[in-house]
Amino acid sequence: MRRLTKNIGKSNADIAPNKGITIKKILISRPNHRLGNLLLLSPLVQEVINTFPDSKIDLFVKGGITPSIYQNYSNIGKIIQLPKKPFSNIFKYLKGWTMLKTRKYDLVINASFGSSSGRLSTLFANSTYKLFGEFEEEHLKQIPDYHHSAKNSIYNLRQYLSRLGISENQSKLPDLNIKLSEDEITSGRKKLFNLTQNNKPTICLFTNATGDKCYSEEWWIVFYNHLKQTFPDHNIVELLPVENISKLNFTIPHFYSTDIREMGSFIANSTLFIAADNGVMHLASASGTPTVGLFSVTDENVYKPYNGKSFSVNTNQTDNENIMSLLQETMIQI
Repeated sequence: MRRLTKNIGKSNADIAPNKGITIKKILISRPNHRLGNLLLLSPLVQEVINTFPDSKIDLFVKGGITPSIYQNYSNIGKIIQLPKKPFSNIFKYLKGWTMLKTRKYDLVINASFGSSSGRLSTLFANSTYKLFGEFEEEHLKQIPDYHHSAKNSIYNLRQYLSRLGISENQSKLPDLNIKLSEDEITSGRKKLFNLTQNNKPTICLFTNATGDKCYSEEWWIVFYNHLKQTFPDHNIVELLPVENISKLNFTIPHFYSTDIREMGSFIANSTLFIAADNGVMHLASASGTPTVGLFSVTDENVYKPYNGKSFSVNTNQTDNENIMSLLQETMIQI
């Protein structure tokens, strides 16, 4: 599909500056159901809101989790949700695509250059202007973090809008953000206290991941022992995945929830969050907690967490002692 769709549409085709341009109705396309990818969309959503504060934004996505992620974004209009398994619900799938033709937009943005369905939906949508989201090789020389999955779409948008005659935004790129409410954060604080029964700073671990990104039980046990020795005055707790499993065999205090906002509010009250590359790692970033991503398979330049003091570690190149040193430096800065 990528080979078939890679030449669909050209964002910069026939663009001419238009000082009288009005953009109020926008569609952002990211037809993917994975938690991480939908959270990585949040900086682009914020960028669009910052640029067009009076706009209404529709999202073209897959699965049912997106409304929970963006429930506190007032500019979000319609969320068009394709089913995760199209052939199990073919009528809902076709209805989602049909809605792209029945709604009129001023601007459509494909949020991922590698998404075939994103390019197709941008082509199919009824819109005045279309940003197909090509990967701009020349940007790599000028923009060191252009590779990052959450950032290149913003850089592309800024360049595209400048070609339309709209002043380019030069501000710092937005962080991931699920916009937790004060009530949610307070609730998370109570849940953390109920678990630890003290007010000491807390390090939260998430030991699960998919496929080769998942570290073994042996690895996590060794890592945890190093962590406990390095930070004796901190609570160390584990956030459990939806499968309710633990690479530490449930030997340390643990918290379980299937509600991503409840999980996010719990993480938000932690001092530091550590996980392998997965959707919950990005949830931690979106919750505002300094997050350390452990990478051994996937490209950290594309998926590493970012917000505040967050960073990534390649465990193929860095041993536990060096990781502990990095964590100590981070704790000093927090």
